[in-house]
Amino acid sequence: MNRRVSRPAIIGALLRKELLAYSRDLVYLALTIFLLVLIPVLFRFLPDSVDETITLGISPSLDTLVADARADLEAGGATPEQLAALDELDLASEEGLDLLEVDDAAQLSGVVEGRLEAWRTETGDVVVRDPASEPEPVGAERVGADVGIAFPDGFIADVMVGELGVAVTVYSDAGVPAEVRGAMTSFVRELSYQFAGRELPVGMPAEDEIVLGEDRAGDQVTLRERMRPLLLFMILLMETFSMASLVSTEVVQRTVTAVLVTPARVSDFLAAKAVFGTVLSLGQALVVLALIGGVTAQNWSLLLTTLLIGALMFTGVALFVGSAGRDFMGQLFLAMLVTIPLLIPAVAVLLPGSAAPWVQVIPTYPVIDVLVGATVYGATWADSAGSLGVAAAWLVVLFGAGWITLKRKVESL
Repeated sequence: MNRRVSRPAIIGALLRKELLAYSRDLVYLALTIFLLVLIPVLFRFLPDSVDETITLGISPSLDTLVADARADLEAGGATPEQLAALDELDLASEEGLDLLEVDDAAQLSGVVEGRLEAWRTETGDVVVRDPASEPEPVGAERVGADVGIAFPDGFIADVMVGELGVAVTVYSDAGVPAEVRGAMTSFVRELSYQFAGRELPVGMPAEDEIVLGEDRAGDQVTLRERMRPLLLFMILLMETFSMASLVSTEVVQRTVTAVLVTPARVSDFLAAKAVFGTVLSLGQALVVLALIGGVTAQNWSLLLTTLLIGALMFTGVALFVGSAGRDFMGQLFLAMLVTIPLLIPAVAVLLPGSAAPWVQVIPTYPVIDVLVGATVYGATWADSAGSLGVAAAWLVVLFGAGWITLKRKVESL
């Protein structure tokens, strides 16, 4: 008399078979172990601080500018108020601004371009040297300047008396963002109005009317913090390749037909694949999360739910890709074709500002959005409810597509 085998027992046997097959796939097994070791190590080397100071090179030095202006104004019969205004000029006290004062404009140009090096001694003096022919100064610290401003002779005096046609030269490295170059140009205009004793020709509202959302001035997100959700996302995505490879191998070699000869049904086969892929992705993501940190008493449940949704989502993608692959190269190409667009939202979080509308409609965007919010900005369940709802809807679509596609493929063998 044959004892009837329960469905959970059958699924459990299929899971053991999945684990054995995965352990024999040396390529993906080695890749998995390599990533689990490499990612936490690389994470420790990422910068964990943000330098919000802008180094601005000027020529000539501030003392020279003021001394020349004082001499010109005294010779021209300036008023005591105009002379007193020179004493109030103190650019070095500007928050977030580090002045690099170079006497010669040609040297300043070379420093910004990178041909020359600027070194600041312990006494605050700046030494410019040619790295090709001159030794490094002893007891000095090298200072770089991506932006430099060369003021013409008599700049302050000309501006204060209202001289027309006064111009300065702004040097900037090719890699400096356009907004920084624009900020430096506006900075020079503001200085000109300040020297001339006139108000800016625009009205500036209060600071709390300018800053939208949380003002993170002085509390910028470090590269390490931004990379944490990206690394978690990448672990989930990478398991798409290994799971798709397992599915593709069983479909191409028709191993699944041998499984279905047993009491196992197609639904048992699909359930085992789904459970194994989800546990594999989620387990590795949790291991990486434990190693790189980011879990708090407030966000652990939100992170666990989000990672589970992401693991199920990518398992559905793996089921779809594996059922459509005809050989290893075909499966690999299809996996890359499908996963590269899904990777775009994760890359977008590294860039400042909001993601473009077309990026936000990609299925993986709500997953990475919640991961970023929970690990970087302290988002709560209430803050993430909308994104979680969208992620759950996409999960049904992607997982359902993978399940149905693989089911039809298995039934056609």
